[in-house]
Amino acid sequence: MPAHELLKRITIDPNICHGQPVIRGLRYPVEMLLELLSSGMTEADIIADYPDLETDDFRAVYAYPR
Repeated sequence: MPAHELLKRITIDPNICHGQPVIRGLRYPVEMLLELLSSGMTEADIIADYPDLETDDFRAVYAYPR
């Protein structure tokens, strides 16, 4: 999936998580997912804890400019 398509998975809405960038409006901030990954969790670990996340959501997180 091209980066511009992946980035459509990240939404910003002032009514969701105080306007932080989140995955598909699901209230999972990009920053939180990056923190979980940097703590040593794998994508599979995170998906096990948050089953509504998808593999492409992580691709979007990696592609998201910070």
